[in-house]
Amino acid sequence: MRTKNIIKCFFALILALNIGCKSNTNSDVEIAPQAGSANFTRYISLGNSLTAGYADNGLYLAGQLNSFPSIIAQQMKLAGGGEFLQPLFSTAQKNGSGYLKYGGLSASGSPNLIPVTTDLGVRGTTTIPGFGSVTLYTKYTTDINNYGVPGIKLRDIKLAVYGNVNGFYERLLPGNAGTNSTTYLDFATAKDFTFFSNWLGNNDVLAYATTGGVGDFLTPKADFNNMYAELLDKLTAKGAKGIVATIPDVSSIPYFNTVTVAAVLAGVKAQAPTVTALYIATSTGARAATSEDLIILPFPTSLISPLTFYGLSPLNPIESKYVLDKDEVAIVRDFVGSYNTSIKTLANAKGLAIFDAFEYLNTLKGTGRIIDGVTLNSSFIQGKVFSLDGVHLTPMGYAVVANEMMTQINLKYGSTLPKVNLGNYTFLRFN
Repeated sequence: MRTKNIIKCFFALILALNIGCKSNTNSDVEIAPQAGSANFTRYISLGNSLTAGYADNGLYLAGQLNSFPSIIAQQMKLAGGGEFLQPLFSTAQKNGSGYLKYGGLSASGSPNLIPVTTDLGVRGTTTIPGFGSVTLYTKYTTDINNYGVPGIKLRDIKLAVYGNVNGFYERLLPGNAGTNSTTYLDFATAKDFTFFSNWLGNNDVLAYATTGGVGDFLTPKADFNNMYAELLDKLTAKGAKGIVATIPDVSSIPYFNTVTVAAVLAGVKAQAPTVTALYIATSTGARAATSEDLIILPFPTSLISPLTFYGLSPLNPIESKYVLDKDEVAIVRDFVGSYNTSIKTLANAKGLAIFDAFEYLNTLKGTGRIIDGVTLNSSFIQGKVFSLDGVHLTPMGYAVVANEMMTQINLKYGSTLPKVNLGNYTFLRFN
């Protein structure tokens, strides 16, 4: 009898300990989604292609549906948020601007990227005097919450002519190209809102970097700071709260870390063993390339030839448009550092949440990290985060960003927006 009582007490103790342990584990505690001190009734998102859901070198329906603001808005609805409307392409024109799909590997082991050119949402082209040809997309002029415009820079948001020269913005306006004068800042803030996300500023440096430092100019630091301050003043004028994102390090994206100097040189040496260096054009003259020089992803390696000596002689170096050389990398990093200081300083002064995209995306370099049982890193295709253009994100990558933004929103405003499971999102486009 005494032994039975001891056994009963033992199992009672184990049961009590198990119950106690379960009550302290996050996996077993259901926290009801709450808005905290935030108000998600009307959430709007401002930004460029990353906000619009651009992926695989194009804006198309499937990408739009998996934009990070759309993912966040779905979770906000659980905490009292309203509808989140996006300027979606129709099912009949689901491929929007066109994009790239994955077609397997070539005989040399490089990926086949196939342009998709059917079921587009293109209505034509027009020529804008002083600017040139502009592609026009099918109009979408009903209410929206996602104001992401591919290509827009922070310095563009007050330009009255911008609705004429950017086809992605032109499609959102009632007027046709050549007749528009509504600035992006006025357009996005025309209707009242209670919460916002802002990821403007990437293109103020990216357009310079992706063209090897020759296709665009960097927005002056003081201009960036002043424009960002004016933007946040407008967004918070009526008491709305929100979150902003910093600008990533260009070396953290596959566009600049896939086609390396070492890999190209190794390919050449396999055919011409006597070759010892690649040569690149820089602002100070041609020189041998180093590992600090970043060759862009679209560089056609077939140009390198022992017959023409392209890239193999200082007399015929790889053109600057294909390489962000180490001096240009240093310039870009200096500007990004200044821009991000402005973003964080101004956002903190307004009491806003901040997603530090610079810091976070750098954690995906190398082996990366494991989330929801999925290994993520910044490598091209295999890394699952970046799409086939090497700059924009996959649906899984946008889900990663959405989760990290919601983490910061929860921390800042005491909300309890639940994260999404990354396993529910794809990362490679085959069709």
